[in-house]
Amino acid sequence: MADGTGAPAFLGVSRSLSGRAWRQRPAEAGLIRSHMQALGLEEPLARALAARGVRADQGADFLQPTLKALFPDPSSFMDMDAAAEAILDALQARASIHVFADYDVDGASSAALLVRWFRAMGADLPIYVPDRMTEGYGPSARAFDTLKASGADLVITVDCGAAANEAVAHAAGIGLKVVVIDHHMMREHPPVCAAVVNPNRPGCNSGQGNLAAAGVVFVLLAALNREARRRGMFADIREPDIRQWLDLAAMGAICDVTGLTGFNRALTSLGLRRMSEWGNPGLRALLAAAGAEPGPAKSNHAGFILGPRINAGGRIGRSDLGARLLSTDDPAEAAALAQELDALNIARREVEKQVTDQATRIVEATGAHADGSAVVVIEGDDWHPGVVGIVAGRLRERWRKPVVVIGVDAVNGVGKGSGRSQPGMNLGRAVQAAWESGVLMAGGGHAMAAGLTVRADDIGRLKDFLNERMAGEQAAADALDVVEIDALIDPGAATRGLFEQFEQLAPFGPANPEPLFALEHVAVRDAVAMNGGHVRCRLVGADGASVKAIAWRCADLPGGQSLLSGQGGLSVVGRLKADDWNGRKGVQFEIEDVADPRMA
Repeated sequence: MADGTGAPAFLGVSRSLSGRAWRQRPAEAGLIRSHMQALGLEEPLARALAARGVRADQGADFLQPTLKALFPDPSSFMDMDAAAEAILDALQARASIHVFADYDVDGASSAALLVRWFRAMGADLPIYVPDRMTEGYGPSARAFDTLKASGADLVITVDCGAAANEAVAHAAGIGLKVVVIDHHMMREHPPVCAAVVNPNRPGCNSGQGNLAAAGVVFVLLAALNREARRRGMFADIREPDIRQWLDLAAMGAICDVTGLTGFNRALTSLGLRRMSEWGNPGLRALLAAAGAEPGPAKSNHAGFILGPRINAGGRIGRSDLGARLLSTDDPAEAAALAQELDALNIARREVEKQVTDQATRIVEATGAHADGSAVVVIEGDDWHPGVVGIVAGRLRERWRKPVVVIGVDAVNGVGKGSGRSQPGMNLGRAVQAAWESGVLMAGGGHAMAAGLTVRADDIGRLKDFLNERMAGEQAAADALDVVEIDALIDPGAATRGLFEQFEQLAPFGPANPEPLFALEHVAVRDAVAMNGGHVRCRLVGADGASVKAIAWRCADLPGGQSLLSGQGGLSVVGRLKADDWNGRKGVQFEIEDVADPRMA
């Protein structure tokens, strides 16, 4: 029996209870042997390394990434030298320079990197973050007018601006110089300004398209240091050591869900090591506000503890809170900002739950998830624009297809939407095409995520456009929607030692997925549904050995219901997670998928 790719179905599972096929993550035998011999790895770990496309000559740098080995030449980025020159020209002329940032973690981290570099150079860098509700995403003529009126001579946009041709043209018209630092998909013709640095800009040969904006800014800091050194600017002041801010680069990379390979992996790995010192007052205060203990930082600190709280300011509060938190050196200010963000995050979770519940009911009532459409597009009156992206992600996980969620302002009839996609379906490109075709008022994004503004009367047109545009990608995406497994183990083998062995592959993310393990024919014991729709249980093997397990947001889905029934003979796939509660140093099995062999 084979899955949709033609590969043999792992454990015979061609269709799990979530509708996916299982297969062993493919790896070339010769490459596995090379990693075993060169790096002294045991076969399962060497197989996992090979399965992630790590060549024989890349293994050491993958397991122990360094900036020395992987840092790109800043000049390989189109316009990077021009950007450094424009910024330093303005700095030396004592011109008024401002940073214009997006309101998410990547934007906040990018802004904070620049603020800290300017501070080290003895200069202030005011931050401007547009209000999500009243100004929307990215630069606008209104924002540039405001900045010009405040005395700005040069504006550096970070994590935005690469597609803001009209707004940047307006800035030029009012005598405001602009440098754009971005990583989003953009048009073939960039904005006309002092510099547009974007590794995803057509014609850029840096090979760093997986960087978040914070990563691009980090390279910009190296370019600024190099150009300032050439100009003799460090005769009287110490050259800033940009390595002290690696934690901010890691925040952007993890929270923007970028591909953690090559230089971006080095930034993230070394950034987490720097974060573990908790020297940034804002990150330290936010960790305390969340009730978490300081210690070695992992990806989940950025992605699930710190990131959502920083994002909460842009989603339902004041958009500049995150950038201010990450920029401040004042512990008292950091504590106050952290408490405000934590409170906003609690409010955000409630709003998110309400919209998720409403959207789920509408989709299930209309059958939009099961009508053969390539994309689910769902709208609701007055759904908060700050949570529609999270809701889209939740629904995408549930129905395994791209989802766009739109909140319509009932007063002005304009919808603000956000979408999340499936591997193999480029939602950002489709949304960009919808904008270019006049279906949208604004829109753009990445392959896996996009944002848009649409007139309520055009939502029907948008549904038709996206479904027609992406229908051709659906079959390939369905073939990619498989559960790729690294190893088959028994519950008794799910130990802390195994977890720590595979942790050598961390940090995990796109292009370096967290290892997945399969348990075959296990019994489910002590299953209980928890608040939030989670299921907690024990998975017991034939020899009686067991491992604690949890499955997220699945109590009303077939997989969760099979766990709650307590039946035996199930096969389960999941990740090993550290369980350090009360110092126990154990592991927990985080369930990704469930299969009933009698139905697979």
